Amino acid sequence: MTISGEFIAFMALALVAVIGGVLLINLTKVVHMVVALVFTFVSIAGIYILLSAEFVAAVQILIYSGAITIIMLFGIMLTRHNDEEEEKSGLFKRILLFVGVLVFGWAVYIGIYDLDLSPAASDLHVNNTEQIGVALYSKYIIPFELTSVVLLVALIGAIILAKKDDKKEADKK
Repeated sequence: MTISGEFIAFMALALVAVIGGVLLINLTKVVHMVVALVFTFVSIAGIYILLSAEFVAAVQILIYSGAITIIMLFGIMLTRHNDEEEEKSGLFKRILLFVGVLVFGWAVYIGIYDLDLSPAASDLHVNNTEQIGVALYSKYIIPFELTSVVLLVALIGAIILAKKDDKKEADKK
């Protein structure tokens, strides 16, 4: 088996994605969890680039790493929550979790080690972003515009709901 630069890049991005996911589960502060989630999203976008899916990688960065993360932070800021420290899990639980992750990784490795996929067409990814843009703005323009209207209505609804909560708190004081 030869080790190429693409293999090393994939392994590094996959490692960052897994570490970000594990940190997301184990961190206690919500903002730190969101940062770990961003690392996971960005590394997955890097994997998309390795697969020659540049448009999907750009959407991954813009939508997930940007918009979804900002929406999560706004949700955190608009809700009332107690930011109390939880008790740390024991050493046995951490070791068991680490062994479980290693076993899962080994099972995935065994599952894909002898997997024989036929080679993909070499010109599959030529102008894929242009092809997606043409399809989106010709065949699917009405659903695309309706989606933007639905998102605008959701944004206005969120602002109205946030203002109602502020008025209720002002009346209580």
